[in-house]
Amino acid sequence: MTKPLRIAMWSGPRNISTALLRSWGNRPDTFVSDEPLYAHYLDHTGFEHPGRAEIVRECETDWRKVVAELTGPVPGDKRIWYQKHMAHHLLPHVDRGWLDGFAHAFLIRDPREMLLSLDKVTRDPGIDDTGLPQQVEIFTSFREQTGKVPPVVDSRDVLKEPEAMLRALCDALDVEFLDAMLRWPPGRRDTDGIWAPHWYSNVETSTGFEPYRPRRAELPRRLEAVHAQCLEPYRFLHEHRLRP
Repeated sequence: MTKPLRIAMWSGPRNISTALLRSWGNRPDTFVSDEPLYAHYLDHTGFEHPGRAEIVRECETDWRKVVAELTGPVPGDKRIWYQKHMAHHLLPHVDRGWLDGFAHAFLIRDPREMLLSLDKVTRDPGIDDTGLPQQVEIFTSFREQTGKVPPVVDSRDVLKEPEAMLRALCDALDVEFLDAMLRWPPGRRDTDGIWAPHWYSNVETSTGFEPYRPRRAELPRRLEAVHAQCLEPYRFLHEHRLRP
């Protein structure tokens, strides 16, 4: 590899995105970044999330400066830079041109399970809060640009067969799979966002991917309309998902 590989993993909320961050961060050849556009998203939208004031105060809110960093030298002279992005953080006014030099991948989750979890922290979420429209936009753009299908992984598949799915993802990204991606030490990381105390209690005690456990709760009636909106983009991405 003559130049660094920059991987943008686009996820929706309430997924296993931070566990995947742990997985890639346990590789000796990889530097990881945790939701670098989050502060700009909060500052621009005014949404009240846990720790909002501290995030906006301490993190970079100018998306142009964030992009300059993400496209600059890879910290630690690593050959891979894995960037965990929430797809809905890529707001419409943020220029997309900087994404051309990235390898893009997508992490999806069954909309019913996602909405049941998301509703606990975002009351009455809308379709844009799920990240699905943004994921489809980015996926379609780079499929048309490259003529190749960007890799999509479903969290259920990863939790059921972690090694097989990580091998498939690495193959799709032309990266060697390492056993280190399957297990990691517990605890917080210097690369975690400062919002970690509000969101990462479970992943901080983890040492690997937890087994898949279906959520059997009934979807509240007030979420049925947004769930119906989620089905088409989810099914579109799901049809292109990697299989073990």
